[in-house]
Amino acid sequence: MNEDVLRTQLIEQLAAGQAHIPVGEAICGFPAELAGEHVDGVTHTAWEILEHMRIAQWDILNFTIDPNHVTPPWPDEHWPPTSAPQDAAAWNRSLDIFFCELEKVKELARDPQVDLFRVIPHGTGQTVLREILLVADHNAYHLGQFMLIRRALEHRRSET
Repeated sequence: MNEDVLRTQLIEQLAAGQAHIPVGEAICGFPAELAGEHVDGVTHTAWEILEHMRIAQWDILNFTIDPNHVTPPWPDEHWPPTSAPQDAAAWNRSLDIFFCELEKVKELARDPQVDLFRVIPHGTGQTVLREILLVADHNAYHLGQFMLIRRALEHRRSET
């Protein structure tokens, strides 16, 4: 197996998705004032999804690299307590942290010193590769929800 090809494909999956809209394109430019809006038939708001993605990504990354990391209780502490950000600054902070930590996951995938197949000593059989794939898969799933909300809100705005 060519490990360089694997690392490149991991980065592409994390950033561009290849099978879905690029993460930045899906989330950036979303109006903060609409982040707490509910859409018929969708359980969560854009804020809830962004925060959940951020929290889960942070948890997975830190589990992978920090043997002292304690995963917050599921599901209560993997979702935000409110359906809307306090203000635009809170929305922007969450975006900044999400993208900063996504970059850290990409750095992990990129680093030739990181053995992707190494079993994480403090885990239960997980490998670094599995955790990177988990971030990519989890983000892709919730990006689909995010885009559903975004399109529904755009449609709602165009009707008024």
